[in-house]
Amino acid sequence: MRRLPLIPTLLVLAAAAVMVGLGVWQLRRAHEKEALLARYAAAEGMPPTVWPTLPVADKDLPLFRRATGLCLQPVASKAVGGRSRKGETGYSHLVDCRTGGMEGPGMRVDIGWSRDPRAGGGWKGGSVSGMIGPDGEQRMRLISDQGFAGLEPSAAPDIADVPNNHRAYAFQWFAFALTALVIYVLAVRAKLRERAK
Repeated sequence: MRRLPLIPTLLVLAAAAVMVGLGVWQLRRAHEKEALLARYAAAEGMPPTVWPTLPVADKDLPLFRRATGLCLQPVASKAVGGRSRKGETGYSHLVDCRTGGMEGPGMRVDIGWSRDPRAGGGWKGGSVSGMIGPDGEQRMRLISDQGFAGLEPSAAPDIADVPNNHRAYAFQWFAFALTALVIYVLAVRAKLRERAK
């Protein structure tokens, strides 16, 4: 132990401890994600709700729940990669809507799917029924049950598409820590043998 290099040993042990800590954190995240997925599964069986008119915290988003909303006026639109109900790839057409005079969070509506990114223009808004799905920009969107403006309905959100790979990440961090320690031990043994000659 006297011949063990102090600073490199401390650095390797600190790095391994950080990696183990990250692995433990990923295990905690896995438990949190499992609880979230269970909540999403329960939401699918709940009665329909109305689109929220006030801002909602991330933990309270009504994702994967059926809902209705009223688009008073479309204010912006865009096409993003999406799937049809038949599983075909193409474009989902998203419209951001004004929902009231005292604008709350507004509402993003997936008005339908097509193979043409320029399709779906001219929708004037109105009542929308569908399922609330995740959205990378607006946090959630209402995916309409019917296609508007000549579009086919987009695929409903699927809980199976929500990744839960935290356990795999935890295993990777633990493996990195073990690998670092094994490599260091082998390197130190080789160095000590060389000195002993």
